[in-house]
Amino acid sequence: MKSYRYILKNLDCAACGKKIEDRIAKEKQYIDVNVNFSTLKLSFKTNKENPKQEIIKIIKEVEPEVEVLDIDSKNNEKEQRNYMDILRIALGLEIYVLSVILNIDEKFKIALIIISVLLLLSKTIKKALSEIKRRVLDENLLITVSVIGACFVGKTFEGIMVITLYEIGKILESKAVNKTRKSISNLMNIKPEYANLKKGKETLSVNPEEVSVGDTIIVKMGEKVPLDGTVLNGEAQIDNSALTGESKLLSIKKGDIVLSGSINIQGLLEIKVDKSYENSTVSKILNLVENATDKKAKTENFVSKAAKIYTPIVLALALLVAIFMPILIKDITYSESIYKALIFLVISCPCSIAISVPLSYFSGIGKASRRGILIKGSNYLDALKDINQIIFDKTGTITTGNFEVKEIQSLSNKYDKKQILEYFVIGESLSNHPIAKSILQKAKKEKIEVQDNIKIEYFKEIAGKGLEYKLENKIIKIGNKSLVNLSNANEEEGTFLYLKIDDEVVGKIWLLDEIKKDAKSTIKTLSNLGIKTKMFTGDKEKIANKIAKEVGINNLKAEMLPQDKYEELEKILESNKNKNLKVAYVGDGINDSPVLARSDIGISMGGIGSSSAIEASDIVVMTDELERIVEAINISKKTNRIIKENLIFSIGVKLLILILSVLGIADMWEAVFADVGTTLITIFNTIRILK
Repeated sequence: MKSYRYILKNLDCAACGKKIEDRIAKEKQYIDVNVNFSTLKLSFKTNKENPKQEIIKIIKEVEPEVEVLDIDSKNNEKEQRNYMDILRIALGLEIYVLSVILNIDEKFKIALIIISVLLLLSKTIKKALSEIKRRVLDENLLITVSVIGACFVGKTFEGIMVITLYEIGKILESKAVNKTRKSISNLMNIKPEYANLKKGKETLSVNPEEVSVGDTIIVKMGEKVPLDGTVLNGEAQIDNSALTGESKLLSIKKGDIVLSGSINIQGLLEIKVDKSYENSTVSKILNLVENATDKKAKTENFVSKAAKIYTPIVLALALLVAIFMPILIKDITYSESIYKALIFLVISCPCSIAISVPLSYFSGIGKASRRGILIKGSNYLDALKDINQIIFDKTGTITTGNFEVKEIQSLSNKYDKKQILEYFVIGESLSNHPIAKSILQKAKKEKIEVQDNIKIEYFKEIAGKGLEYKLENKIIKIGNKSLVNLSNANEEEGTFLYLKIDDEVVGKIWLLDEIKKDAKSTIKTLSNLGIKTKMFTGDKEKIANKIAKEVGINNLKAEMLPQDKYEELEKILESNKNKNLKVAYVGDGINDSPVLARSDIGISMGGIGSSSAIEASDIVVMTDELERIVEAINISKKTNRIIKENLIFSIGVKLLILILSVLGIADMWEAVFADVGTTLITIFNTIRILK
């Protein structure tokens, strides 16, 4: 099945998006249908070739005004215009004012009022009738019934004001939603427009997607780095803040790796491209952020489901108010009870709830991404607030993963230190482990360049132990004492890697890893938040205890293989099974992938982490800073707090106006505020998440 994505232009409400989603999902050949109101994106999978025309037809049945655009359409960034709506409202109001001030025959006056009402109600009636055909009752029907009903009970002025304020509110609502979308788009404005491709003596300005791995590009001062690569020539000051949230400039020189999306503040760089645009950092970040709100949180799903039964219940309750109020309460006429029922209908429109919830999650994800925290779904953002336990890997997570080679020792007369290092380099050059990078860095300092890895007959990595390869009919193993069967090794403080050639251990390397500067403060902050911390590591117990004690972790398990970590995590998850609490795992390596995927929330280190760990995780910390985990939890709590504020405020105002209307204190003016006013206020409250 192929995946398709489109932009839904003129989609102006979350409930409308849900209707489109449900309608397409009813078709048998469409699966994984999702309408993301926050990004105006429709996504689905199907076997059909070129399904766009069929999709347009289906959407036009549900929402005639919505346009279906290709994902890369230039029109998708144009803000929705409301000139025709403003003109229609102004004309409708002008006709009504003329009917009031002109001294004309009563029949002409009624005719002008009818024209005015029809003009003002035309868009709402059209939407209501479209939904009734589909056997769906929504807020458009509530407003239509309220306005027409008000005119019939002699409250024409109130009816005119209801539809006028409702229409104006919808325009303002659209503007506010677009403003929020734009704010988030500006936060993530990291997509490079072009790449300066070097072709012989010429430099061509091309689309980054046209550049191939191995090509050379030029990045001038003030330009965005379009693709990930290695600096061939030049020095520069790089701004990585759009990727990591870190405002401090980074000095780049020949041999350094530079990431796409960063900005060259000062200098000129010639870069060899290491990754295609599709696999580049900037592309992955944009895809993660754009698709994040496709995975909906429980609150969003609840609101979507409740919206389906909400309107029929409201209509039924309004009918009961209209019929039974005169029977139950003396001195209330049917004209008054119908008017109160109409007020009830206006109050009950669910716009503020339907819009503010998904918009809040979208804002939270946008804010986190600006701080270098990529959250892959609203559900994960929501779950962060419920974390009660975080399990940390050690190497590359608690520690920097930047191992320093302290000593190389030969354990055999056949090989000297240089030869020992050469065998290490041949194997480690094929690995992405942080230790491998450190050994290669040592080889670079010693000016050792080994090309023999192209003669390797086979190569494999053994999770939690090391690696093995065959060269010139020799079986070479590089790893811990378990891999080389050296059970009685006397190991000092640090990490040791052994070299075994055939049946003989011929050398070893002693490495030291440093603790991240923010590890201790992060563990302390998490403890203050009531979150328990543990450490799982494959390293030796003596080293693990030392590091755990230094950062403040009291609970740890050492010398664990990947399957040991997985089994231990299963036990912890089982003990949390009947509680609304979440367990997070933080890691960076290939061997962490199973536990990252199995935990309630997997958090990977995006800077030095392996691609499999990043893929398996739910949250990626681009800066590798542990304190960003605390920041992510705080963003989750703030988002959740604002969602609660919006829900309590919306429902509270509606209930208050409802009670006041029953008591005869509030009329349709207040009812309109309970609908349109609360929607606008909740949208503006949501924007606080971005601040």
